[in-house]
Amino acid sequence: MADIVEVRNKQVIFKDYINGYATGSDMVVTSDATIRLKLPKNDDNLILTKNIYLSCDPYMRNRMNRTMEGNYIASFTPGSPIVGYGVSRVLESSHPKFKKGDLIWGLVGWEEYSLIKDTRTFIKIQHTDVPLSCYTGILGMTGLTAYVGFHEICSPKKGETVFVSSASGAVGQIVGQLAKLFGCYVVGSAGSKAKVDLLKNKFGFDEAFNYKEEQDLNAALKRYFPNGIDIYFDNVGGKMLDEVLRNMRVHGRIAACGMISQYNLDKPQGNYNLLMLIMKRIRMEGFLVFDYYHSYPKFLEMILPLIHEGKITYVEDIVIGLENAPAALIGLFNGTNVGKQAVAITNE
Repeated sequence: MADIVEVRNKQVIFKDYINGYATGSDMVVTSDATIRLKLPKNDDNLILTKNIYLSCDPYMRNRMNRTMEGNYIASFTPGSPIVGYGVSRVLESSHPKFKKGDLIWGLVGWEEYSLIKDTRTFIKIQHTDVPLSCYTGILGMTGLTAYVGFHEICSPKKGETVFVSSASGAVGQIVGQLAKLFGCYVVGSAGSKAKVDLLKNKFGFDEAFNYKEEQDLNAALKRYFPNGIDIYFDNVGGKMLDEVLRNMRVHGRIAACGMISQYNLDKPQGNYNLLMLIMKRIRMEGFLVFDYYHSYPKFLEMILPLIHEGKITYVEDIVIGLENAPAALIGLFNGTNVGKQAVAITNE
């Protein structure tokens, strides 16, 4: 049939499970695959998408390992495309929730076109008066993660002290600004002078420090929090978490969002100060954004006016072209990105 077009579909293929740090050779960019730009007949609840933006997120490194017992998400499949959050346009749909032309965000393959069979992660984009790339970050999974972790997990009170690790990253920059807007004293850590300057001068953190320049993390935390930390938003785990535990206040709260310092280690580091959880009656809670999709409308209601009124800002680091996606993902783990790392497949 003349109306059924088959096209080349550029993809980023995951080669095989890895140990240690990911490298460019662990992924292959190829145009060998083809896809029909027409849905199969008599098959309901499918959508065909043209992908516009892809999100690079630290959790994706864990999906390059063989699936661990208790893991919340399956490993990538060797020989198949990398999968992550993205922004897409619906080309065809047999699903009642989506129609041709809809803009959506959710889990897609790292490829130009995707045939989606499981639509549970997808949310229709209703607000297009902001850049579509925002739905890889502040208006997508990243923003919802920051909102849930700070407001719902940590239950902040005005005037409390808040520490955010990896604070210039996609989630951390939002957490810090939400905390400031709530009336908290906020300190962030980052891995370079430029990022520290960004935290203080653009995102409005009260203080920030370069953890790489601190010989004694415990002393650094005492310098910025002489009376202790009420809320710790943890993006890194490892040694930083261990030292924070020593500096928490009684009845403090810790949102365990990520542990990027551990993802590339063959043997994760142990923590030695967990007794502080008992002695100081600290509540530490891990969370996954998938469990809080029901909070997305409430989150949008709060965040959109803040964006439009210029009360919250967001920094993106966008590379152009699917062929540059592997390097962008790897850059998360050596600190080359500033802000939210995303990939623009097209110039739409």
